[in-house]
Amino acid sequence: MQVVEFPLTSASVGSFRVHTISESDRARTSAPGLRAFVKIADRLGLNGTERIAILGHPARSTYYRWIKKSYKYQPLTLPLDTLLRISAMLGIYSSLSTLFEDEAQAKLWFEGPHQGPIFLSRSPMQCILDGGLDGLMTVRRYLDAWCSGNLGSGGQGNSFVSVTEHDLLFV
Repeated sequence: MQVVEFPLTSASVGSFRVHTISESDRARTSAPGLRAFVKIADRLGLNGTERIAILGHPARSTYYRWIKKSYKYQPLTLPLDTLLRISAMLGIYSSLSTLFEDEAQAKLWFEGPHQGPIFLSRSPMQCILDGGLDGLMTVRRYLDAWCSGNLGSGGQGNSFVSVTEHDLLFV
């Protein structure tokens, strides 16, 4: 897989760098990423079945072998799909930590049903479980947009509501 890195400055518009995700990149990030995923899953109270589903349904024995290797600091190279799923969960948890004052509020939001067009009365967790990698990325994008001040779009008449200074509360 290749990743394109775009410059952040206007001086270098039009130039970009392509980086291939190599097996050594995957080997370097697999164990730490998996350990972080386990800690996040613990904090969100995810059971084993949910964890395995989020990681793309590896065999239960494979999942536990990965966990064992990661905690024993043994060589581990996860599939790219699994690393993408871990990355999405890291992003989701980071956004939840930004948006909510305490973990209980974040967990309540994550587990509760929502009326937004992407959730359709389901919880974000259910959206993830039902949608696989696409569900993970949908929830991540939703939270990223919320963190950047966009409360939503796609409502009636494709309405868009952005956060204003009156929406912010400092305590």
